[in-house]
Amino acid sequence: MTETDAYVIAPPDRALLPVAGTSQSFPVRRIYCVGRNYVAHVREMGGDEMRDPPIFFQKPADSIVPDGALIPYPPMTSNYHYELELVVALKKGGRNIPVADALDCIYGYGIGLDMTRRDLQMDLGKSGLPWEAGKAFDNSCPCGPIHPVETVGHVLEGTIQLAVDGEPRQDSDLKLMIWKVPEIIANLSKYFMLKPGDIILTGTPAGVGPVVPGNELVGSIDKLGTLRVRIGS
Repeated sequence: MTETDAYVIAPPDRALLPVAGTSQSFPVRRIYCVGRNYVAHVREMGGDEMRDPPIFFQKPADSIVPDGALIPYPPMTSNYHYELELVVALKKGGRNIPVADALDCIYGYGIGLDMTRRDLQMDLGKSGLPWEAGKAFDNSCPCGPIHPVETVGHVLEGTIQLAVDGEPRQDSDLKLMIWKVPEIIANLSKYFMLKPGDIILTGTPAGVGPVVPGNELVGSIDKLGTLRVRIGS
């Protein structure tokens, strides 16, 4: 029996992210996201500023789109938002990982966008329903290359900025995260068995807002270059 004969349909393609400076790729297993992780963003969303336990949700791995992509404007929304975030890529995982050991799990860092159907997210949240339709839809996770720790070190502070058509919209610093990267990994591992290939979007700073077809988004994080995508029709 050939490999093709082993499946009743063709197996889906594996989600991959390029590794900066190499010809290799980082295979993505799961995408975890952190909500409300900068005080200023909590304020702009009308939330409490207390250091509550982090909010976790997921996106499907096949929601990844590469740097330079044209992203179709999604259906079922009239309020389509960007959220620029630091991406953490894991080379190992585990359960109940101590904060002191969390950085050892990291392969590298990148830039990501948590694209959001804000109207759906808000309506579902008010109804006490899951966020999937607002967060976990097709093409909702543009990501740039992964930069290995051995090349850039641990990216725990530095500017995080986003512009739409050249106009600055988000401008903050990674050190302003409410939950720091090691704490995120430790907390997440209490709920899920983390494994190599997992990536974590670590939350967005203030300045989120809507985009429309034709807009170009350019995000940047110190040491990690830029992520550039355009919104299609």
